[in-house]
Amino acid sequence: MPRILSGVQPTGQLHLGNWAGAIRQFVELQQPGNEVFVFVASYHALTTLRDPAVLRDNCRQVVTDYLAFGLDPARTTIYLQHDVPEVTELHWLLSCVCPNHLMDKAVSYKDKLNKGLSANIGLYCYPILQAADILGPQADIVPVGRDQVQHIEITRDLAGMFNHAFSCEVFRQPAYRLSATAEVLPGVDGEKMSKSYGNTIDPFQDEKALRKRVMGIKTDSKGMDDAKDPATCPVFRIAKGVAGADDPRIIDLERKYREPPAGGFGYGHAKQALFEILLDVFAESRRRRAELMADPGAVDACLRDGAQRARAVISQTVAAARAATGLSA
Repeated sequence: MPRILSGVQPTGQLHLGNWAGAIRQFVELQQPGNEVFVFVASYHALTTLRDPAVLRDNCRQVVTDYLAFGLDPARTTIYLQHDVPEVTELHWLLSCVCPNHLMDKAVSYKDKLNKGLSANIGLYCYPILQAADILGPQADIVPVGRDQVQHIEITRDLAGMFNHAFSCEVFRQPAYRLSATAEVLPGVDGEKMSKSYGNTIDPFQDEKALRKRVMGIKTDSKGMDDAKDPATCPVFRIAKGVAGADDPRIIDLERKYREPPAGGFGYGHAKQALFEILLDVFAESRRRRAELMADPGAVDACLRDGAQRARAVISQTVAAARAATGLSA
């Protein structure tokens, strides 16, 4: 039975990029024969978040959104990272076999520096903690967006380094799963959609706010009668990432981009089409989320059960790693 794991940070409302890159895959993988673990990366959030009340609220909100998007606690182990302290012990054990150069080349760290964001040791060592998240449950498969592939490669390197250093086979080698529909979606400014950059789209916003956000997506200055390139337009790329390339609405939208119909076709039309796609694709998720917001006990029960199940698995890995290093008999 393949074991599948992934998670996201609770640094703000989940957005279309999280869903398109990973969460959609989590839901698809909830099938008989798969063992799915999905966590909220609360320790990771501390690299940037300094408000304890916000962190607590965000953790609950992410779990609520997980459930709204379609994760089922009966089929998926859902937990908060800080409810499984064994992960931090694994982080230290892996740190002790990690060479500096492996962290120096991490794209996510360099990307944040290039964007002018402040850095700290937690951010620098982020891939090691992520490796502990993955190797603790002994995941076979990690569904990710394209921007996270390097982190899985680093995890594989660290697993091999630990096994070699201590002449053991404690950690298995995980593989990443990149869905054919996985997409690094652009944000409203055309850059990669990221909470760090403040350019996200929240599919759970009320309709008025959601439409305003969509209508604010940055586009070029081409006119109504001008042919447009859908491949470079954030509006089209988001619509395609959400609905899929084979969706009739996307096929029609692409045709109108390339060959504007009589009367013209402007970016305002494209944005309205995207808005309607979002309402349609996320209609059931929006309904479920409203129910969960009115029933906090459902989230509490999910987290209690998830933490218990996750610790039962990850503690076995910690015990094996301790034995391999000589920390226990």
